[in-house]
Amino acid sequence: MDIIFLHNFRAKTRIGIYPWERKVAQTIQLDLEIALPNKHAGKTDCIDDAVDYAQVVHSIHEILEKHHFFLLEALAEHIARTIMKKFKSPWVKVSAAKLGIIRGVEKIGICIERGVKK
Repeated sequence: MDIIFLHNFRAKTRIGIYPWERKVAQTIQLDLEIALPNKHAGKTDCIDDAVDYAQVVHSIHEILEKHHFFLLEALAEHIARTIMKKFKSPWVKVSAAKLGIIRGVEKIGICIERGVKK
């Protein structure tokens, strides 16, 4: 299985259960591992056989702009479903974390895996 990854993707979004979190954007960090639908890209050297990283990043930015999530779990789930559907990935791992939200804790978050890792 060929897997592309995006690490330390940081963006601001409104996320959380508290009223102030619905008003003030917070910085989150995302880390993704995305299984390619096939192994052709390494042989053909053609972007049509790969997953375009820029399109993945664009899709995530759209999600963050259009949706408000109460929980990191819901955000990670939405990202995972979108990646699997839009890019035909059979497996994805999404880690989502809030940065510096609790005193003494650098980041808190969730890591989910969806699909079948072959």
